[in-house]
Amino acid sequence: MTASDRTLAVIGAGPAGLAAALTAADQGVRVTLLDSAAQAGGQFYRQPAVGLGARRPEVLHHAWGTWKKLRDRLAAHIAAGRITHLPDRHVWFVQQRSEPGEVRGGAGFTVHALLGPEQVEPEAVTAEAVLLATGGYEKVLPFPGWTLPGVVTAGGAQAMLKGGLVLPGRTVVVAGTGPLLMPVVVGLAAAGARIAAYVESARPASLVRHAPTLAANPAKVVEAVRYAARLMRHRVPVTVCHTVVEAHGADRVEAVTVAALDADGRLRPGSERRIACDTLAVGHGMLAHTDLAESLGCAIDATGDPFVVTDAEQRTDVHGVWAAGEATGIGGAVLALAEGEIAGCSIAARLKGVEPGRADRAAPARTRARLRKFFAAIDTAYAPPAHWTEQVTEDTVICRCEEVPAGAVREAVEELGATDLRTVKLLTRAGMGWCQGRICAPGVAGVAGCAAGPAKRPFARPVPLSVLAKEPGGSP
Repeated sequence: MTASDRTLAVIGAGPAGLAAALTAADQGVRVTLLDSAAQAGGQFYRQPAVGLGARRPEVLHHAWGTWKKLRDRLAAHIAAGRITHLPDRHVWFVQQRSEPGEVRGGAGFTVHALLGPEQVEPEAVTAEAVLLATGGYEKVLPFPGWTLPGVVTAGGAQAMLKGGLVLPGRTVVVAGTGPLLMPVVVGLAAAGARIAAYVESARPASLVRHAPTLAANPAKVVEAVRYAARLMRHRVPVTVCHTVVEAHGADRVEAVTVAALDADGRLRPGSERRIACDTLAVGHGMLAHTDLAESLGCAIDATGDPFVVTDAEQRTDVHGVWAAGEATGIGGAVLALAEGEIAGCSIAARLKGVEPGRADRAAPARTRARLRKFFAAIDTAYAPPAHWTEQVTEDTVICRCEEVPAGAVREAVEELGATDLRTVKLLTRAGMGWCQGRICAPGVAGVAGCAAGPAKRPFARPVPLSVLAKEPGGSP
């Protein structure tokens, strides 16, 4: 079998997936690129819907030049038949077909997906190797009023602006912690929203302890300075060492209460103040999508927020499976591009039966090492307030799908003896709803005082029974 006949399935068309697919295709590998979105780019390079006729989508991005290069390379490979791009494919399971420890000439994996917005039409793709570039999603921490209409995640607000060219509201409070908040604030302000407050929980002084790491990443420092300048230009009121205590409103959010945090991360009594708004965009960092990796049996590091464990070549411990980007730890688009390039080189070499050349991945490997250290420092500096659960009242809903309040979770732990998330789930139904705990797990774990850990779900997304009821050959 020639190199051009080798097949790779890349799941996810964000920065990591695109970099891996393009790098592998450059070296003669035939690639199938599956993604749930209608257009490639992932969350970072999210594009407006074609029907909206956006004339200047580049104003919503700060890395448009990089995206144009990726887009043009992808188009060239698609035209040449080296990459098959399958959009609107929602992958729910990857079936390993080859013997453990082998990548054989035949198809080693079957990637099962649901097609289209309705997600009811099944489709399967076979491949010798699989790259998981499944990205990440936002960590949601509950507080009183967080279920009110008008309360959205920070990334959700950004997605509405980038993908739908709409504002989530006219008067917006952006709150939480993490580097994602700054571009969200700037993007909303530039689009015409009035930013009533930008509320950051972290302490600026905490970054000083990581000065050497920051200095080793001047591009990131310059990027932050540029965002800060744009905040000043839009006259955004910035408050640090504060957190949202409660969102208020009847039919939708009408105001939020914020309060100062002391050095231990607890609310300062008497520091509360109320801010009128019609939208609250709140975020507390990101989590890696690990569902597909878990169902394949890949090793997951769950000492903190779970992520897929990989080696220097971005290989998982399941032969024939690689992972790159946010799935291996949250680190942004530049890190994802570097990891994708490393994975693409490794996959192409392994499918050809040769050792990957170190020279080909030397530059991206240096970028990976530098940025992993950088984002480890950022994670430390921008951790959520240590005692955020103390402001969660007994009647605050923790699991929205099953409408489970915090009081029920605390009762399961304090009176019924639950010591892990699975037992809390069995006793309260928290995590049994449509999202299967994907959204509420961090909140439930925090209130329960136990580790979240890997979820060990059999499927990466809900699947219609009609799909599962079909025979392996496809006939009902």
